[in-house]
Amino acid sequence: MLKGKTVLAGTCGGIALYKVPLLLGRLRDLGADVHVVMTEAATRFVSPLTFQTVTGNPVHTDLFEPPRLWNVEHIALAERADLVVVAPATANILGKAAAGVADDFLSTVLLAARGQVLYVPAMDAAMYAHPAVQRNIALLREFGAEVMEPDRGRLASGLVGPGRYPETERILAACLRLLGPGDLAGRKVVVSAGPTREHLDPVRFLSNPSTGRMGFALAAEARRRSADVVLVSGPTELPPPPEVRVVEVTTAAEMREAVLGEAAGADVVIMAAAVADWRPRERASRKVKKTEGDMELRLVRTPDILAELGRDKGRRVLVGFAAETGDLVENARAKLRAKNLDLIAANPVGQAEDSGFAAVTNRVTLLARDGSVEELPLMTKDEVARTVLDRVVRLLEEV
Repeated sequence: MLKGKTVLAGTCGGIALYKVPLLLGRLRDLGADVHVVMTEAATRFVSPLTFQTVTGNPVHTDLFEPPRLWNVEHIALAERADLVVVAPATANILGKAAAGVADDFLSTVLLAARGQVLYVPAMDAAMYAHPAVQRNIALLREFGAEVMEPDRGRLASGLVGPGRYPETERILAACLRLLGPGDLAGRKVVVSAGPTREHLDPVRFLSNPSTGRMGFALAAEARRRSADVVLVSGPTELPPPPEVRVVEVTTAAEMREAVLGEAAGADVVIMAAAVADWRPRERASRKVKKTEGDMELRLVRTPDILAELGRDKGRRVLVGFAAETGDLVENARAKLRAKNLDLIAANPVGQAEDSGFAAVTNRVTLLARDGSVEELPLMTKDEVARTVLDRVVRLLEEV
């Protein structure tokens, strides 16, 4: 995902520094060329050798060290970097950067940086709340940098409050967005995910094996492309994607209400949820006790959310998913036409362990309104999400 991208990590002296190698390792695993600049204080907390091992590149600590090539090293690094991420960002470095001070390698790089700059503050709550720190953060944002809000939790002082270093997944999501194509900036994308549950009584329900993994991947990818993303999710054990607003629902009726409400101002709606087609006609208020003989269960149809969206489609791009056990292309094409979709992703279920519900990979065939059919190779669901969003971006250009 990040092949050809250069990330420069500026590390400062703070107890949270021990968490940073995990972030840099993730960036490198995604293909980024990662370099590290350490302040003198940072070297007191973590050895430069640690970062050299994680990134595979020399670590820079001294502004006046002889360059390996005949260039001004801090300028060369700043020019090459697609993203500079300062983590943890101490009150000291925030103040220097806001004031334009350049008295060491990192502060000099920050003045010379041409790419995106992300600051990840981590400090005691009282320091973070100080008017000078808040003024510096506001100035850096005015300069075009992004400054993350720290987490709230137990701090090194033992106190609880804002100032805690954010979780790695949250920082990584911000890095991926800043390094992403930005081709959905200013667009609202609504994604549905997961199963719905239709209760027979307080302890039993009708549902399906959907885990929500495909929908969550689509939401994360849309956010990576800078979209404003709303994820309407049925019951799932997956952690919510960072920077995505999640609306939790249980039943098909609740999903309908949430999706239609959010779709009103959306540019794109992607229905990846496995919505129940039927629900019990009656729901018992108490647990139905087991008795001799069989039990007759009467079912009624649930609302067809995708069809309703298609009837009032407007100029938005509408994408559906079709989980099929046979006649994959024929059934998907019929659904595409009947529900007025721009694109449908059809995937076989119940036939192989490497695709369908609960799998981390998927076998998908994309069918478009223009009649085109594209059979994708076996991909991770993250890769499928990137491919689907590539198509969505092209469709938006045609609207």
